[in-house]
Amino acid sequence: MTTTASLPKVAVLGAGNMGAGLARAWAGTGATVAIGARDAAKARAQGLGDVPVLTVEAAVAQADVVVLALPHGASVQVLQGLPASALQGKVLVDISNPVTADFQGLQLGTTTSAAEAIQAAAPGAHVVKAFNTIFAQLLAPEARQGKAPVQVFVAGDDAGAKARVQELARALAFEPVDAGPLRNSRYLEPVGGMNIQFGFFLGWGPTTAPAWVRA
Repeated sequence: MTTTASLPKVAVLGAGNMGAGLARAWAGTGATVAIGARDAAKARAQGLGDVPVLTVEAAVAQADVVVLALPHGASVQVLQGLPASALQGKVLVDISNPVTADFQGLQLGTTTSAAEAIQAAAPGAHVVKAFNTIFAQLLAPEARQGKAPVQVFVAGDDAGAKARVQELARALAFEPVDAGPLRNSRYLEPVGGMNIQFGFFLGWGPTTAPAWVRA
């Protein structure tokens, strides 16, 4: 069983629905978590409770795991603003889907991915793809009580980094699924795009999530 003491320290960069939702959920487990944001007042308006709001640089410095809860395109820009050594050896989690402005397509895919672009921008970090198929409405464990387990697909090239992200997923009562190397983000990101279709264009609502099963 995952204990609070075993959980890594987390920095969530971005205080939108996903970033704030993840920060609140991990804080609810007793984990050490901080938000890194450029606009502290806007971040605090998300109802973060006791979760501290720091500068991006300060949040990254105190964390073992850094979660990029930013739109595709903004992530690389934020990473480029950090000192070259800031992310050295840290686990860097990309939760984005590189969707077009109308949410009807992907800006890139099949031959590369947003996660691989982030790895290129932060070569000293261990990039892991995860949580890109989960809507913010499902992040709190209580939102899923009494329901079928919700899977979180975890892709990355470093086994230890993936294990830490799987541990964080279990702490929120998700079922982590090893999705292979980081290059498999090329397939996970379209799955995230399809989940957006189900949730917002096909009438299923934002409590839907994909699952992989053994028939």
